[in-house]
Amino acid sequence: MEAFNVVIIGSGLAGQSLALRLADTHQVALITKRTLTDCASAWAQGGIAAVLDPADSVDAHISDTCTAGAGLCDPAATAHVVTRGRQAIEWLIDLGVPFTRDPASPFGYHLTREGGHSHRRIIHAADATGAAVQATLTEQVRAHPNITVLEEHIAIDLIVGDKVGHPDKGCVGVYVLDKTRDRVRTIAAAHTVLATGGAGKVYVYTTNPDTATGDGIAMAWRAGCRVRNMEFIQFHPTCLYHPQAKSFLISEAVRGEGGVLRLPDGHRFMPDHDPRAELAPRDIVARAIDFEMKKGGLDCVFLDISHKSPAFLRDHFPTIQARCLELGIEISEQAIPVVPAAHYTCGGIATDLEGRTDLAGLYAVGESTCTGLHGANRLASNSLLECLVFSEAIAAHILTSPSRPLDRLPAWDESRVTDADEEVVIAHNWEELRRFMWDYVGIVRTNKRLQRAQHRIRLLAREIEEFYANFRVSNDLIELRNLVVTADLIVRSALRRKESRGLHYSRDYPDTAARARNTTLTPRR
Repeated sequence: MEAFNVVIIGSGLAGQSLALRLADTHQVALITKRTLTDCASAWAQGGIAAVLDPADSVDAHISDTCTAGAGLCDPAATAHVVTRGRQAIEWLIDLGVPFTRDPASPFGYHLTREGGHSHRRIIHAADATGAAVQATLTEQVRAHPNITVLEEHIAIDLIVGDKVGHPDKGCVGVYVLDKTRDRVRTIAAAHTVLATGGAGKVYVYTTNPDTATGDGIAMAWRAGCRVRNMEFIQFHPTCLYHPQAKSFLISEAVRGEGGVLRLPDGHRFMPDHDPRAELAPRDIVARAIDFEMKKGGLDCVFLDISHKSPAFLRDHFPTIQARCLELGIEISEQAIPVVPAAHYTCGGIATDLEGRTDLAGLYAVGESTCTGLHGANRLASNSLLECLVFSEAIAAHILTSPSRPLDRLPAWDESRVTDADEEVVIAHNWEELRRFMWDYVGIVRTNKRLQRAQHRIRLLAREIEEFYANFRVSNDLIELRNLVVTADLIVRSALRRKESRGLHYSRDYPDTAARARNTTLTPRR
């Protein structure tokens, strides 16, 4: 058994920022499935929302967040995050994150605007903000003597005290598969943090990296934690449509800087759907694109920013311009083919304002959580801000908490399993799950579609659990097991919501209820 003061599962902005805040006083283990930079945070293009311009206000940011959240944002959580926005950005600047400067700006940095925002408040590093932030943090994480980085490790399950002879101890550690050595490590921790990201890979088309398999949500659910609002899956309106462009996002900022959506015949269609046109919140834009594609039998629509000068595009969107050019698309001369794709998991593990879950000793932060900030639809660029604010809150709670003694934990038991005889079963189940989730639990839903999905999930879940019980664990099996749990939670939540609100649109219940309610699922103990 190995032991640490704090174990953080996940290496995105939430995980790395928390590790740096704790490492001066605690021994921290940072567990990541691949490398430190293989995470959704590193893929974020647009930026981080915060009130930095004197012409902007905290009240305006809160109002924009609540409007996008369709009445379901928690007022306390929203105010908690938004009021700490500037402080979070200044922390990153002090670490050396190279945000794009603008001498004419009162804050000294260029601020852009994205859909749903009433002001320019998105601070960014060109069009690769996540990569710039992650590179800065990763350099410091690797250099810190109190942070042990475990790359190529995937968490299997949390170790809960009452299941290993330590009743009333809450979460006491985690079992982790070391993929390079093909062995399971038992890691004890006084404090365990889930920073595992979302579950975009439950769908065929997603902007997420391959690591986004709902691991933290599934592990917390199996350990006895509530989850909330899992039906709200945000589909980003503009993912690059090209056979060689895997999961490449066309940033919200392209529309914020004047990009317009057109049909193949050149018609600009967003004003037909919403007076805010391309600057409407993501759920509205994604549904409009979905409607136009189905109405016209289209493979994609087109995002046109060719009216901007080549110099402007080169300065503001160098990554997007370069990637499109690799595929033969010159964005200064032609429109970009785009489709909606699963982008962000707005629901997740229920936490309080200190990042605590229902299980003592277990915290969660980032996209794996439901803090109440996003409501029924996340406002653009609020996600990285949430990571920063709640990592600080968790760090503060851990730093002021009394020490928890570490007990001896049992080793992982492989005495009754064998090597898998047919790995192809995993690949087939993965493909089937992602396909029917896209077809039945996508942008527009019906009860019949959801019930079909639920029936197939139950069949798959039994098959996967039987496979898990009889064969040694592998990365693919662990991810598939987590994905089917997450898919089940999404469908169960969607079936409970008898209305259309935010990201959940049902043809059976097209109206929005007068009172906004959360969907909370509680596991059987």
